[in-house]
Amino acid sequence: MTDMRLQALEEKTAELLKTTEELSDVIARQEREIAVLTHRVQMLMQREGEREAQGGGGVVLGDERPPHY
Repeated sequence: MTDMRLQALEEKTAELLKTTEELSDVIARQEREIAVLTHRVQMLMQREGEREAQGGGGVVLGDERPPHY
């Protein structure tokens, strides 16, 4: 291989390594965000389950008739 070709390959390898590290950082950040959001959804579902168990409904969904009919 010529020196120029070897240098070009080394530059491409360095760029690929940098991109891989950046993507790894993005994935790690997204993993943390997903964990936080999953926890929040679980909390909201639990809170809504407790609200339903207490009979604190009152939201009319779809074709349900309101209680005054």
